[in-house]
Amino acid sequence: MEFEVQENQANNSIQGIINLQPQVNQVNQVQVQQQEIQIKQTDIQVSSTLEESVAVTLLRDLRQIGIKLRCVLVPTMSTDNARELRNWDLWGPLVFCLMLALTLSLSGNNDDGPGIFATIFVLIWVGSFVVTLNAQLLGGKVSFFQSVCVLGYCVFPINLGALFTLFFQFFYLKMFLVIGCFLWSTYSAVGFMKLLIPEQKRILALYPVILFYLFLSWFALIV
Repeated sequence: MEFEVQENQANNSIQGIINLQPQVNQVNQVQVQQQEIQIKQTDIQVSSTLEESVAVTLLRDLRQIGIKLRCVLVPTMSTDNARELRNWDLWGPLVFCLMLALTLSLSGNNDDGPGIFATIFVLIWVGSFVVTLNAQLLGGKVSFFQSVCVLGYCVFPINLGALFTLFFQFFYLKMFLVIGCFLWSTYSAVGFMKLLIPEQKRILALYPVILFYLFLSWFALIV
């Protein structure tokens, strides 16, 4: 009797597995179809990017720079702004780095121009690397290029301060403008970087960020 019960249970289990097999096959087919659709979409995007003209590519890149720059100029710390800056690019940081280096080199003496340009250019990229490395060692969930993107875009307010100092030679007015731009850049960068750093280590991670913009602002004031 017990043997018959066990045999019936085994038959029921086998029948259940047989009944589930079509459902498993359907799930696998759906997953395969979804993967094929994603691959096709990726191929279409790559193909459209390769086939577009240079003007269209430049306009798209300029539009992306404008969107990220708006996130820096109006740092609302929203999820959309954070997502935009995580979608990193290096065109914007490169442009603003060259702008600041060129502006400060024009502010100084003719003989000091090339040295100032090289100093600012190297300082921004090396400083970004050091700040990123420090954040990663402290457990920050940030990639090198994401950090460079955020730090580079947040240099823009200091760019504005450096441009103003070309036209206003009164020292206290320059100091007021540079301090305001320093606070603007620091507030924008800290607001985004702190989202990627563990709360208990934020001070250690954000302190180099403040020093980074402080040195750039000080350089813009004294040149």
